[in-house]
Amino acid sequence: MVSYTSLILPIGVATLIAWIASILVHMLLKWHDSDYQSLTNEPEVADAIRNGNPKPGMHNIPYCIDMKEMGSPEMQKKYEQGPVALLTVFQNGMPPMPKLIGQQVAYFLVGMFMVGYCARLALAPGADYYEVFRVVSATAFLAFGWAMIPMAIWFGHRWTTTLKYLGDALIYGLLTAGVFAWLWPGAT
Repeated sequence: MVSYTSLILPIGVATLIAWIASILVHMLLKWHDSDYQSLTNEPEVADAIRNGNPKPGMHNIPYCIDMKEMGSPEMQKKYEQGPVALLTVFQNGMPPMPKLIGQQVAYFLVGMFMVGYCARLALAPGADYYEVFRVVSATAFLAFGWAMIPMAIWFGHRWTTTLKYLGDALIYGLLTAGVFAWLWPGAT
């Protein structure tokens, strides 16, 4: 079985490569720029939210604590009148980019450890490049993308947005697979 210590280099290099790819996806390709839409009455909506002084976190409109309440005529009327929305409120101020970048790197690092764990269970030392590539690409794609699908099912993300995130995951998965296959322990 492949040792964890022999996977440190592929995990580290794949983390760096995936992080660089995410920078390129978001800053050069910018295909996620269309994921968000503006409100035609943004100042009024911002004033209404500010006046409510909500805590940072996710909020839903109309707010409904349980499924029983959804059956009430009052709640059904609120849903019919709309708007029906999920609102994420952040801390005021500019996004804390160093913190967010650090969290993104940690996301890739933990993901690569999980990918390495699965590959370690499935592949022997010296496994063929293409065998490593197949196992790792599928595992990495699942690790970095599959969980986005419920965002479209339950949280209102457009399917085009979800497909773009799955495209990101495919890029990360293929790059990760290339790194792992290249640096796989015992490969010649």
